[in-house]
Amino acid sequence: SLDDLVIASFVSGPGASTLPMVIFSKVRLGVSPDVNALATIIIVIVAIAVTIAGLLLRRQHKQG
Repeated sequence: SLDDLVIASFVSGPGASTLPMVIFSKVRLGVSPDVNALATIIIVIVAIAVTIAGLLLRRQHKQG
């Protein structure tokens, strides 16, 4: 997850960068358009997943 920056920095090997580390380094240097785009994509994916789950639960509730 995006809040595991400390764990990711200790666990990742030298030269490796995880998504939380990349986002933190870009935000620390100034928020760039690609960080904004990544955040938008994450929000859209979560919103779609929640909508699909809600529709499936509603359909299951009507059938049951």
